[in-house]
Amino acid sequence: MSPETRFGPIVHISASQSESLQRRLREAAPYDVRSISLTALEDGLGTVSEGENESDTVSEAGSESDTVSEGESDADTERPVPVGVVLELECPTQVRSVLERCSEEWGDVPTVVAPPTGSEALATAALRGDADEYAPLDGDGDPVERIVDAIRPGSEAAGDRETVDGRETDDEPTDGSRATNGAGPAAGVAATATGRPSAESAGKYHRILADELPDEAFVITADGTYLEAKVRPDAADLYTTSADELPGEHLTDVFPDDVAAELQACIDRTIRTGTVQSIEYETATTDGDRRYEGRVVPIDERIDDQDAVVWLARDITERVRRERELRSRRDRLETLNRIGAVVGQVIDTLVEAPSRDAIEREVCAQLVESELYCGAWIAERTGEGTLAYRTGAGDVDTYLDRASELDEGHACLVQQAVETGEIQTETNIPASDSMPEALRAAARTDGVRSAIAVPISHNEAVYGVLTVLAGREDAFGEDERAGFGLLGETIGFTIMAVKNRQLLFADTVVELEFRIDGGDTFSFDLSERYDCTVSLEWAGTTANGHTVQYVTIDGLDGETVLEEADAHPSVESCRLIHDGCENCTIEMRLAESGVQTLANHGATFRDVTVEDGVGTCLVEVSQDANVREIAKALTVIYENTELVARREIDRPVRTAAQRRDRIFDQLTDRQLTTLRLAYYSGFFDWPRESTGEEIADAMDVSPPTMHQHLRKGLKAVLEEFFEAGGGAEPT
Repeated sequence: MSPETRFGPIVHISASQSESLQRRLREAAPYDVRSISLTALEDGLGTVSEGENESDTVSEAGSESDTVSEGESDADTERPVPVGVVLELECPTQVRSVLERCSEEWGDVPTVVAPPTGSEALATAALRGDADEYAPLDGDGDPVERIVDAIRPGSEAAGDRETVDGRETDDEPTDGSRATNGAGPAAGVAATATGRPSAESAGKYHRILADELPDEAFVITADGTYLEAKVRPDAADLYTTSADELPGEHLTDVFPDDVAAELQACIDRTIRTGTVQSIEYETATTDGDRRYEGRVVPIDERIDDQDAVVWLARDITERVRRERELRSRRDRLETLNRIGAVVGQVIDTLVEAPSRDAIEREVCAQLVESELYCGAWIAERTGEGTLAYRTGAGDVDTYLDRASELDEGHACLVQQAVETGEIQTETNIPASDSMPEALRAAARTDGVRSAIAVPISHNEAVYGVLTVLAGREDAFGEDERAGFGLLGETIGFTIMAVKNRQLLFADTVVELEFRIDGGDTFSFDLSERYDCTVSLEWAGTTANGHTVQYVTIDGLDGETVLEEADAHPSVESCRLIHDGCENCTIEMRLAESGVQTLANHGATFRDVTVEDGVGTCLVEVSQDANVREIAKALTVIYENTELVARREIDRPVRTAAQRRDRIFDQLTDRQLTTLRLAYYSGFFDWPRESTGEEIADAMDVSPPTMHQHLRKGLKAVLEEFFEAGGGAEPT
């Protein structure tokens, strides 16, 4: 730049019109500030430097040297050169490109890269584009002050320049700067006679990249000897050997032999290939073991007649921890998705299972085939209260053999699941004190780490326990347990459905007769106090899980029954259905019911009566039903319960035609005609295609008469299915 050159404004280049930095520069610098966006670069940089501002933003204290006065021509006036250029850009590629254009246009005008957010990539781009300063706006200190210092004529960010071999250089000594960082060494670090990088090469690298590059920087020779060491102040306390003590030490003096060998191999590759190499390693610090990422940069010049590298180290401990957490979360999510898919698939197959044995075999097989679990087995509770092995799958024979040999007194998972009716888990079986030693040894042999015991239940009936084994120590978390809880309930429901189906279509059933001497329920108290007879018509469970019973009382009026029901603690609600002089029918809901307990175990009621405080309960069960378990369940509700008789009964086989003829025999001609008219005219559709009045007109009778025939006919049809003569039905 010639002495006659007039200094122009500070040129501010940004990707968009950013007024914040412009305003701050005007307040801090004794120069005008002109802005140009990247989109305006097509018009050339010189135009803006001559005084035209793309955004029409002119400093209030504009200099006369910034514009061309009237009467002057370009030939009479030398073009003013910017005092400096500030690049507020966030793309490394754009930074390099614009710096090259600035160099072509204005030569050695000071340039400053001032991105809104700093990064190593931007710092490297600034260095390689030969910027004079790198001052990220989110960095420490006042970035505007650094910008102004860098572009002030005759000064540099690091201090006054001096000439070395005909070139300008910072007089800041290398050993007084921060860590030797960034791409400086990659561009070729010159060495002084003492073997240290020269101030000419290192000064600007330190100044530009100190805020962005790693926590540590070392100059290390080819044989692994430290020549220089620079550590950030906030990281210095982590190390037992200070940076000042490292020069002259060898890698083997600082790291364990195995780690030192890996680091030396990385140095060898760097020197051999002449390219930057990366490596991750761990080192002991005052804060425990920490993980570092090393970037090893070859130095073009030899130092003391030796090849050397710059070792840049960044503490990535927190990043590695976060990555591990993310991987762990991802793996857990993938596992849960697979578990959900497996459980859903198992549930789908239960719908068409023909028998309980088939249900249990399919469940165990599919769980093991998923490869999420190494074993699965099912045990049932016997009438004596012990557990009996039914079926299993998986290559865990040793564990299954030991599990089947356990006594009832062992506090193992399966027994706890039966006793509590809740899911039990163990995540470290080989070392668990709560597990019997025989199971711990078997787990070590078969590679079993975790287990879950899931009660197979429906309502209050527990049919058995599904035990699933896994080689994963972290198996059976909260979400996984929830999935298995649903599976256990579904298996229990399916077993109940199979029992009911088998009982419904069986030609031969088992009839059980129980005698109950007294009970703390409404029916027993009512029969003793009023010498009446209480008979169960039907009992079932509503959609919300409440047990509803329809009961007929002979020898007592409805009003008295309602009064007694309202005062009895076992009755939750009671409604009068029919009231006669000496008998009535009620609908009641009980807090606890022996009837529902038997229904939960697959029993179908034929007759239940209570008279003089003694109850007689006649039920039907399938031939493979566990009679002892049923009797035990009833004893829980009624203490003085006795199984009086057990009989096998052959059911008469009726064809569909026989059942239809039986219904027709019970219907009068008028009832059958009414049912047919109502059916074919759409009376039973929703919405109705015909009304009762229209059917009555067709029959030439009054609507009340039509409804009377219709209801009596429907009752005759339903009796065939619901009453005793129509065969057993599931409750």
